[in-house]
Amino acid sequence: MTGEELIRALRDGRPVFGTLIVSTSPRWPDAVAGLGLDFVFLDTEHTPIDRHQLSWMCQTYRALRLAPVVRIPSPDPYAAAMVLDGGAAGVIAPYVESAEQVQLLRGAVKFRPVKGRKLQAALDGTAEFEPRLEEYLRRRNRGSALIVNVESTAAMEKLDEIVAADGLDAVLIGPHDLSCSLGIPEQYDHPRFEEAVREIIAKARAAGIGAGIHFSAGVEQQIEWARAGMNLIVHSSDVNAFQEGMRRDLETIRRALGLRGPEAAPGDVNI
Repeated sequence: MTGEELIRALRDGRPVFGTLIVSTSPRWPDAVAGLGLDFVFLDTEHTPIDRHQLSWMCQTYRALRLAPVVRIPSPDPYAAAMVLDGGAAGVIAPYVESAEQVQLLRGAVKFRPVKGRKLQAALDGTAEFEPRLEEYLRRRNRGSALIVNVESTAAMEKLDEIVAADGLDAVLIGPHDLSCSLGIPEQYDHPRFEEAVREIIAKARAAGIGAGIHFSAGVEQQIEWARAGMNLIVHSSDVNAFQEGMRRDLETIRRALGLRGPEAAPGDVNI
């Protein structure tokens, strides 16, 4: 899936599937290519991937028609432009809490490479781009998706304004941070968390943009949220899949041999 195809699917409400990729191994893209995914989620907020590694990963996954969507460390327009220059097909900005932040990111994602006062005037609506430049920017950036993390009560208070912001293609719920902001850390089955997730999904889809959540705790909840309208489906990660598969298989072998295994140590990255 290309970035342009990803944007169209998100806005049309069609489900797209991806997973978080942490490994920078050159063997990994070939393995991921056979999973039937539409995109890969590359996170630079919580994982130590440098700019060179990230660009290599983006270019490789693009060549495999897996749209690389990169979460930047902060909602910084310059960071957004940087990962797009490196080959990203989309940007996820963390902890966005206002429509004003979305508009600044829109400038970097949808109007790259224009900057400075010329860009600000266009974002403010006080000036327009020249027709030739406007067409150039539309063609150049038509495959660059803008997604923001909704992961706080402050963001939910401004949710109507955020989902209505021009240029936004989808919102992605950050479950760990949202549960903490709600005062119910990691209680993903809590009614307040469930209510918040469904509210975000409903408002995003009503605004004609995609809605998703990066979730590893249970497939059944993801299915229910997808039935409620969620179409940006980011399931688990390479690290979590390895842990779960290895733990399950080793427990089966030990049990068959009458052995007790060690207590499982937590290794999940909450993002």
